[in-house]
Amino acid sequence: MDALSSIQSVQALSALLSPPAEETDDEDYENMKPMARMGPSHIGATPSTRGKAQETVSSAYIKEHNKDIWDVEEVNEGTHFDDLTDCRPQPEYEIVLKQRVGTEDLFLGLSRKDPSSMCCESMLVKVKLSDTKAADIVLDVKETFLDLRTPKYKLGLHLPHPVHSEEGTARFISERAELEVTLPMNRALDCINLA
Repeated sequence: MDALSSIQSVQALSALLSPPAEETDDEDYENMKPMARMGPSHIGATPSTRGKAQETVSSAYIKEHNKDIWDVEEVNEGTHFDDLTDCRPQPEYEIVLKQRVGTEDLFLGLSRKDPSSMCCESMLVKVKLSDTKAADIVLDVKETFLDLRTPKYKLGLHLPHPVHSEEGTARFISERAELEVTLPMNRALDCINLA
Protein backbone atom coordinates (compact mmCIF):
# COMPACT_ATOMS: atom_id res chain seq x y z
CA MET A 1 0.00 0.00 0.00
CA ASP A 2 2.88 2.37 0.80
CA ALA A 3 4.41 1.68 -2.61
CA LEU A 4 1.20 2.66 -4.34
CA SER A 5 0.83 5.92 -2.44
CA SER A 6 4.43 6.89 -3.13
CA ILE A 7 3.92 6.31 -6.89
CA GLN A 8 0.79 8.45 -6.80
CA SER A 9 2.58 11.22 -4.93
CA VAL A 10 5.44 11.17 -7.45
CA GLN A 11 2.96 11.40 -10.34
CA ALA A 12 1.14 14.25 -8.61
CA LEU A 13 4.39 16.09 -8.10
CA SER A 14 5.33 15.52 -11.74
CA ALA A 15 1.98 16.94 -12.87
CA LEU A 16 2.53 20.05 -10.74
CA LEU A 17 6.05 20.67 -11.98
CA SER A 18 5.53 20.06 -15.71
CA PRO A 19 2.84 22.02 -17.53
CA PRO A 20 0.32 20.17 -19.67
CA ALA A 21 1.20 19.58 -23.31
CA GLU A 22 -1.42 22.04 -24.64
CA GLU A 23 0.13 25.07 -22.99
CA THR A 24 3.46 26.19 -24.42
CA ASP A 25 5.70 29.03 -23.50
CA ASP A 26 6.19 29.95 -27.16
CA GLU A 27 2.58 31.11 -27.44
CA ASP A 28 2.95 33.26 -24.31
CA TYR A 29 6.19 34.74 -25.64
CA GLU A 30 4.53 35.66 -28.96
CA ASN A 31 1.61 37.33 -27.17
CA MET A 32 3.90 39.50 -24.98
CA LYS A 33 4.40 43.19 -25.62
CA PRO A 34 7.79 44.13 -27.10
CA MET A 35 8.99 45.80 -23.88
CA ALA A 36 8.31 42.61 -21.91
CA ARG A 37 10.53 40.60 -24.28
CA MET A 38 13.62 42.65 -23.42
CA GLY A 39 16.44 40.97 -21.55
CA PRO A 40 19.82 41.93 -20.08
CA SER A 41 21.40 42.19 -23.53
CA HIS A 42 19.09 45.07 -24.41
CA ILE A 43 20.54 47.41 -21.76
CA GLY A 44 22.22 50.47 -23.25
CA ALA A 45 22.15 51.89 -26.73
CA THR A 46 21.87 49.70 -29.78
CA PRO A 47 25.03 49.26 -31.85
CA SER A 48 23.70 51.57 -34.57
CA THR A 49 23.06 54.44 -32.13
CA ARG A 50 26.29 54.01 -30.13
CA GLY A 51 28.47 55.47 -32.87
CA LYS A 52 26.13 58.44 -33.32
CA ALA A 53 26.13 59.15 -29.58
CA GLN A 54 29.92 59.11 -29.46
CA GLU A 55 30.11 61.50 -32.40
CA THR A 56 27.73 63.97 -30.75
CA VAL A 57 29.62 63.83 -27.45
CA SER A 58 32.98 64.37 -29.08
CA SER A 59 31.69 67.33 -31.08
CA ALA A 60 29.90 68.87 -28.08
CA TYR A 61 32.85 68.46 -25.72
CA ILE A 62 36.08 69.44 -27.38
CA LYS A 63 39.11 68.91 -25.15
CA GLU A 64 42.76 69.21 -25.88
CA HIS A 65 44.36 65.84 -26.47
CA ASN A 66 46.62 65.67 -23.46
CA LYS A 67 47.04 63.28 -20.55
CA ASP A 68 45.47 65.50 -17.87
CA ILE A 69 42.82 63.79 -15.78
CA TRP A 70 41.02 67.05 -14.92
CA ASP A 71 40.90 70.65 -16.02
CA VAL A 72 42.55 73.40 -13.97
CA GLU A 73 39.12 75.01 -13.45
CA GLU A 74 37.88 71.88 -11.66
CA VAL A 75 40.46 72.11 -8.87
CA ASN A 76 39.85 75.43 -7.21
CA GLU A 77 41.20 75.61 -3.67
CA GLY A 78 44.90 75.33 -3.03
CA THR A 79 46.07 75.21 -6.63
CA HIS A 80 47.20 78.82 -6.57
CA PHE A 81 49.69 77.87 -3.83
CA ASP A 82 51.47 75.32 -6.03
CA ASP A 83 54.48 77.06 -7.49
CA LEU A 84 56.30 74.80 -9.92
CA THR A 85 59.28 77.14 -10.17
CA ASP A 86 59.89 76.93 -6.42
CA CYS A 87 62.47 74.19 -5.91
CA ARG A 88 62.35 74.06 -2.10
CA PRO A 89 61.88 70.49 -0.83
CA GLN A 90 58.76 69.28 0.93
CA PRO A 91 59.35 68.49 4.62
CA GLU A 92 58.37 65.23 6.26
CA TYR A 93 54.87 65.36 7.73
CA GLU A 94 52.38 63.12 9.45
CA ILE A 95 48.60 63.45 9.85
CA VAL A 96 47.10 62.02 13.04
CA LEU A 97 43.35 61.93 13.72
CA LYS A 98 42.43 62.55 17.36
CA GLN A 99 39.36 61.99 19.49
CA ARG A 100 38.56 62.62 23.13
CA VAL A 101 37.86 59.32 24.87
CA GLY A 102 36.87 58.96 28.51
CA THR A 103 36.60 55.93 30.78
CA GLU A 104 32.89 55.59 30.00
CA ASP A 105 33.82 55.25 26.31
CA LEU A 106 36.73 52.89 26.85
CA PHE A 107 35.34 50.48 29.42
CA LEU A 108 31.56 50.83 29.31
CA GLY A 109 30.90 51.91 25.72
CA LEU A 110 28.24 54.38 26.86
CA SER A 111 28.77 56.81 24.00
CA ARG A 112 28.49 55.90 20.34
CA LYS A 113 32.18 56.51 19.69
CA ASP A 114 34.27 53.92 17.94
CA PRO A 115 37.90 53.90 16.72
CA SER A 116 36.94 54.94 13.17
CA SER A 117 37.86 58.29 11.65
CA MET A 118 34.18 59.33 11.62
CA CYS A 119 34.29 59.72 15.40
CA CYS A 120 37.45 61.84 15.48
CA GLU A 121 37.10 65.48 16.52
CA SER A 122 40.38 66.94 15.33
CA MET A 123 43.31 66.46 13.02
CA LEU A 124 46.93 66.91 14.09
CA VAL A 125 49.47 67.69 11.35
CA LYS A 126 53.08 67.19 12.49
CA VAL A 127 55.72 68.75 10.22
CA LYS A 128 59.48 68.23 10.76
CA LEU A 129 61.32 71.49 10.02
CA SER A 130 65.03 71.07 10.71
CA ASP A 131 67.17 74.23 10.90
CA THR A 132 64.08 76.46 11.16
CA LYS A 133 63.04 79.11 13.68
CA ALA A 134 59.45 79.80 14.69
CA ALA A 135 59.69 83.35 13.31
CA ASP A 136 60.51 82.04 9.81
CA ILE A 137 57.29 80.00 9.45
CA VAL A 138 54.41 81.29 7.33
CA LEU A 139 51.26 79.19 7.78
CA ASP A 140 47.96 79.55 5.93
CA VAL A 141 45.09 77.12 6.56
CA LYS A 142 41.96 76.92 4.40
CA GLU A 143 39.05 74.52 4.81
CA THR A 144 40.71 71.71 2.83
CA PHE A 145 44.26 72.98 2.26
CA LEU A 146 47.28 73.76 4.44
CA ASP A 147 50.05 75.98 3.04
CA LEU A 148 53.35 76.13 4.95
CA ARG A 149 56.37 78.17 3.82
CA THR A 150 59.80 78.57 5.39
CA PRO A 151 63.07 79.76 3.85
CA LYS A 152 64.15 76.12 3.49
CA TYR A 153 60.88 74.19 2.93
CA LYS A 154 57.44 74.50 1.35
CA LEU A 155 54.41 72.31 1.93
CA GLY A 156 51.10 72.47 0.09
CA LEU A 157 48.92 69.80 1.72
CA HIS A 158 45.39 68.87 0.70
CA LEU A 159 43.70 67.77 3.93
CA PRO A 160 41.77 64.47 4.01
CA HIS A 161 38.78 66.06 5.81
CA PRO A 162 37.42 69.64 5.86
CA VAL A 163 38.47 71.61 8.95
CA HIS A 164 37.48 74.76 10.84
CA SER A 165 40.44 76.86 9.74
CA GLU A 166 39.76 79.77 12.13
CA GLU A 167 39.64 77.56 15.24
CA GLY A 168 42.94 75.71 14.75
CA THR A 169 46.06 76.07 16.87
CA ALA A 170 49.73 75.72 16.01
CA ARG A 171 52.83 75.34 18.16
CA PHE A 172 56.49 74.98 17.27
CA ILE A 173 58.53 72.59 19.41
CA SER A 174 62.11 73.80 19.08
CA GLU A 175 63.67 70.75 20.81
CA ARG A 176 62.38 68.47 18.05
CA ALA A 177 62.25 71.18 15.33
CA GLU A 178 58.64 70.18 14.71
CA LEU A 179 55.50 72.20 14.01
CA GLU A 180 52.22 70.78 15.34
CA VAL A 181 49.01 72.15 13.82
CA THR A 182 45.78 71.02 15.50
CA LEU A 183 42.65 71.58 13.41
CA PRO A 184 39.08 70.75 14.51
CA MET A 185 37.31 68.81 11.78
CA ASN A 186 34.21 70.15 10.03
CA ARG A 187 31.91 67.40 8.74
CA ALA A 188 28.22 67.36 7.94
CA LEU A 189 27.36 64.51 10.32
CA ASP A 190 29.39 65.64 13.35
CA CYS A 191 26.22 66.46 15.29
CA ILE A 192 25.16 62.80 14.95
CA ASN A 193 28.53 61.05 15.35
CA LEU A 194 29.82 63.15 18.23
CA ALA A 195 26.59 63.48 20.22
